[in-house]
Amino acid sequence: MTDRPMNDGYDVVIVGGGAAGLSGALTLARARRSVLVIDAGAPRNTPAEGVRGLPALDGIAPTEYLARVRAEVRGYGAHVVDGEVEAVGRTGDGFAVTSADGRTVRARRLLVTSGLVDELPNVPGLRDRWGRDVLHCPYCHGWEIRDRAVGVLGCGPLSVHQALLLRQWSADVTFFAHTVPPTDEEAEQLAARGIRVVAGTVASLEVAGDRLVGVRSADGTVVERAVLVVAPRMVARAGFLTGLGLWPVEHPSGAGEHIPCDPGGATDVAGVWVAGNVADPSAQVGAAAAAGAAAAIRINADLVAEETRRAVAARRDPFSAEHEARVCASVLGDRRHGL
Repeated sequence: MTDRPMNDGYDVVIVGGGAAGLSGALTLARARRSVLVIDAGAPRNTPAEGVRGLPALDGIAPTEYLARVRAEVRGYGAHVVDGEVEAVGRTGDGFAVTSADGRTVRARRLLVTSGLVDELPNVPGLRDRWGRDVLHCPYCHGWEIRDRAVGVLGCGPLSVHQALLLRQWSADVTFFAHTVPPTDEEAEQLAARGIRVVAGTVASLEVAGDRLVGVRSADGTVVERAVLVVAPRMVARAGFLTGLGLWPVEHPSGAGEHIPCDPGGATDVAGVWVAGNVADPSAQVGAAAAAGAAAAIRINADLVAEETRRAVAARRDPFSAEHEARVCASVLGDRRHGL
């Protein structure tokens, strides 16, 4: 983690400082909770030129968006640090969060917003063009590639669906069967929409002047394309949760792995919530931010319920009341020493 001053314990530790994590932090900090955000600094949308479809901020650079929200979060007293979480374990009625550099902090509750990794097909040149003219989401990039020559790589269960979607933005769409040739029904759908199907595997991309100009098949045929759309396998960044018995599972869409949760973000492990792409691979920035805020509201309600139970117990037992006073003083002391 960074050398910024931190407390030993927080009401909530948030793992991941993207839209979901920072939105959750903003909500919790405004609820006067002590909050620590630990961010590994590898946002999924870094290659993109701008965040699209975000009301009032459409087109803002991803780095600028995160910097703005970080400043807002810190303005309410939350701590935001750079670092990578290596492990999380139980400690008493809370959690111990350990970073890669060996530092450990305590948390009463945990919000995981660590996002996902896009695993791309093994096609030479694909990774180099990712986020520029190799794309994945028509709702993120469709307007920018409208009326251009678009290719869709058949590489996953959502590939045909992508091709049919992209037809909304361009009349010139070609589906490269690659490793996922369309079924007879899908082939009929593609043909009905005027989408050409190229059989065989894709060998490489053709690039000229730092721009995509074509897709080369294994037989040497080159089809001119300005954009290639792929469906990556999306895998949750959640290995550090295995110590709590939380493992990524296959997403119902077949697009990858996620951490399951209820509609409010609560997982099967008491005290642990998830939000953003680690739970919902398809969530855009706005949806991820909304999920982070929703989870934060439920976390705060859970903490209030716990504090109320303790207060009632303290009222009935003077010795318990004395202990409760010490706990409250400690928590308030942590908040007074916030950044």
